[in-house]
Amino acid sequence: MTGESAGSPPQFLCLNGPNLGALGRREPAVYGRTTLAELEARLRARAAELGVGVDCRQSNHEGQLIDWLEEADGVQGAICNPGGLAHTSVALRDAFTAFGRPVVEVHLTNVHAREPFRQRLLTAGAAHALVSGLGADGYLLALEALLGLTVRSRGTS
Repeated sequence: MTGESAGSPPQFLCLNGPNLGALGRREPAVYGRTTLAELEARLRARAAELGVGVDCRQSNHEGQLIDWLEEADGVQGAICNPGGLAHTSVALRDAFTAFGRPVVEVHLTNVHAREPFRQRLLTAGAAHALVSGLGADGYLLALEALLGLTVRSRGTS
């Protein structure tokens, strides 16, 4: 990942966890028909409109998501949809904290309107914000939130 130098646009990371590579095919009545590739294309297009960069990645492996957060030098923040790891992963929660920059957690569905086990989010407590239930549009809102958090942290408006 490339760092931000003077005058270069902010860079953000977008991580998607287990099973999100199957978007559009996996339970479309729940998660919609938008594929991960389509979602990422929309996110990159919005990033370009905002004058920022976004590096999108997906893994079904918890450790890979943690590695990417640890290796993310030069990015100003991250969007993360941890998928099912949101309900189980103390390690990913710790990685959000160690990341030291804003993280906006995204869930396509309203997790609080689903099964009781999905209503407990271990990772969200370490995120700066949570966007849930807005489908693919949640990623666009998360990007705008990260940009706002970055501007505020720099002390500019």
